[in-house]
Amino acid sequence: MSSLLRPRKAAIAFILVTAALDIVAMGIVIPVLPALIEEFAGPDAQAGTINGALVALWALMQFFCSPVIGSLSDRYGRRPVILLSALGLAVDYVLIAVAPNMWWLVVGRAIAGITSSSFTTVFAYMADVTPPEQRARAYGLIGAAFSAGFIAGPLLGGLLGELSPRAPFWAAGALSGLAFLYGLAVLPESLAPENRMAFSWRRANPFGALRLLRSHTELSGLALVNFMLHFSHNVFPAVFVLYAGHRYGWSAWDVGLLLAVVGALDMVMQGLVVSRVVKWLGDRGTMVVGLFGGAVGLACMGLAPDGGWFALSILPAALWGLAMPTIQSLMTQRVSPSEQGQLQGANMSVASVAGILAPVVFGTVYSVSVGADPLFPNPGLAFVIAALVLLLGAVIGWTVARRNGRAEEADGAAA
Repeated sequence: MSSLLRPRKAAIAFILVTAALDIVAMGIVIPVLPALIEEFAGPDAQAGTINGALVALWALMQFFCSPVIGSLSDRYGRRPVILLSALGLAVDYVLIAVAPNMWWLVVGRAIAGITSSSFTTVFAYMADVTPPEQRARAYGLIGAAFSAGFIAGPLLGGLLGELSPRAPFWAAGALSGLAFLYGLAVLPESLAPENRMAFSWRRANPFGALRLLRSHTELSGLALVNFMLHFSHNVFPAVFVLYAGHRYGWSAWDVGLLLAVVGALDMVMQGLVVSRVVKWLGDRGTMVVGLFGGAVGLACMGLAPDGGWFALSILPAALWGLAMPTIQSLMTQRVSPSEQGQLQGANMSVASVAGILAPVVFGTVYSVSVGADPLFPNPGLAFVIAALVLLLGAVIGWTVARRNGRAEEADGAAA
């Protein structure tokens, strides 16, 4: 192992803390961004469409920038990419905090999409310092760190949002700056020089990066499942805050509190439960259980008659946390160490396509489901559609797992 690498446990601790700080900063703004949009745009229906468009813009920037950043991290290392992202996010949140009009929000969300693309590097970092058989647990720890950030972030955002819709953005900028300073002081490099790959625009553009996902049958199938997972998940940033306020009369604090509970459940699932379920069902079986549980939870949210039933729906939805780490683990086992950044860039591009399409779809569905004369008089319709997409992902995941399990058995018998 290269002398650049410090002890693996210390490296993992550094990357988890840095990731958690970034997510805290992102989670702070969730309860209040729609309120800031309404300050500029007006009523619920129009705000839903604009909020969906801004989320889609964020994802569009990630689509183009994630493969570039992933490939740059394969060439120059993970550390500089993570540090520059944290610094960029700090600047971006300050920009939004002082925004005088909607166009400043547009620019801010575009910058956030670029700088947040370094999440690809966080996953690549973990692949660098973790053996293949332990990656489901390692990615579960990243998910738990993200969830811890979403516990603190929305709670703080809801609390500060009661003071002003702009106050959480100042806090988010401060936390992103703290993440930069912390990483600058202690974050070690994880990618040894001998495992680095020359930068190539052929691989770094999003369409070139996606070619990697076609290099193996299981990789292609998992990429499709990954798309469906992210597509469904985007129902939350697209319409959740507006939906909860419209249907149940929830305030920013109520939304922040529920999101904190969701984050706590997700932290338990990904930090503690996933490794145990993987020992029992394997990566593929755990993935399918997680996708199916998420579909049940989303359906219950869309059909919940009151806020109490909606809150209870987060229990089956918590199984969703089993899917992401196992999908990531299965995919990393199909590429070489020098391609981990490229793989994560391709994965982020897939997620970004979902992030471009889903908010527009769900924002539009919500807009035609509310108002004085709605086309579809069911404000929970977006959640029901998300549940059906995730259910289809579970079926595809089960099919891919079954086919590749048989192929591996055949290969073992031939050997």
